[in-house]
Amino acid sequence: MENTNKTVLVTGGTGFLGIHTVLQLLQQGYEVKTTLRSLSKKDTIIKALEEEGIADFSHLSFVEADLTSDNNWDEAVKDCDYVLHVASPFPAQDPRDENELIIPARDGALRVLKASRDAGVKRVVLTSSFAAVGYSKDIKDHIFTEEDWTDVNAELSAYIKSKTVAEKAVWEFIEKEGNGLELSVINPVGIFGPAIGGITSASLDIAVSGILNGTMNQTPVFTMGVVDVRDVADIHIKAMIDPKAAGERFIATSNDAMSFYDVAELFKKERPQYAENIQPLEPIDKEFYKEMSNEKAKTILHWNPRSREEALLASADSLMKKS
Repeated sequence: MENTNKTVLVTGGTGFLGIHTVLQLLQQGYEVKTTLRSLSKKDTIIKALEEEGIADFSHLSFVEADLTSDNNWDEAVKDCDYVLHVASPFPAQDPRDENELIIPARDGALRVLKASRDAGVKRVVLTSSFAAVGYSKDIKDHIFTEEDWTDVNAELSAYIKSKTVAEKAVWEFIEKEGNGLELSVINPVGIFGPAIGGITSASLDIAVSGILNGTMNQTPVFTMGVVDVRDVADIHIKAMIDPKAAGERFIATSNDAMSFYDVAELFKKERPQYAENIQPLEPIDKEFYKEMSNEKAKTILHWNPRSREEALLASADSLMKKS
């Protein structure tokens, strides 16, 4: 482990991606700060990191800060070289009023950027989403790349709209008011992989738990890209330190999209011991499969993600171990 003497803020350390990102940074010798909405959640983070072999917590500090308030953000970013803005609301269902999601996602991101700029942070890496890339074009024969943008005026769910609005606002802020602050953006697809310390995500709860426990009993007519949380944490750190990543966005996905039917079939084949409650799901037409490219991340950042199968099986294994 090299000691880098660089300090990194990770927003939302109690989240599924947040905890993996904190873990990898500590393993690589960084000084790490993380924000929590309430310091009472600190023990959740410590327990998860202990599970993964972290014994020395002298390089980790906690700041209570909420994306909906200005309080403590100046303290959170103070003395930081880099900020990884990972925290973002991902609801299990859309709120009645889309602005309940859109406003905190956009204003929270801008709050973090302003504080980072004012504190002299070198670079912010923002976790956006494939939701900001792939939801307004006819998908037939189209391979989605970082050049694509979701159209905010299309009929969209509140979550998809919130990610698009927030990312657009962030690029505009950097262009007009960034004062030299560098920005990289990561656009992950559905994030899977091992849950540590019992910290899961909406994706795991819906797509993995839902299939394994039998509550998912029909195949939604959409497909999702799959990426392992360990690789998403890794691409954030690569984008943080690579000079070529400044001003760029990167789709984080392994190869090829999957339907819920495909996920259920994978579990039945590779983990028959978990399969007793899996409901019979229907396959969906190939025309609904989105294609997306991870070529840019592989080429510029030398990023090599695990396979979608490995990510999903790691999710299943970690959830079944807990149950």
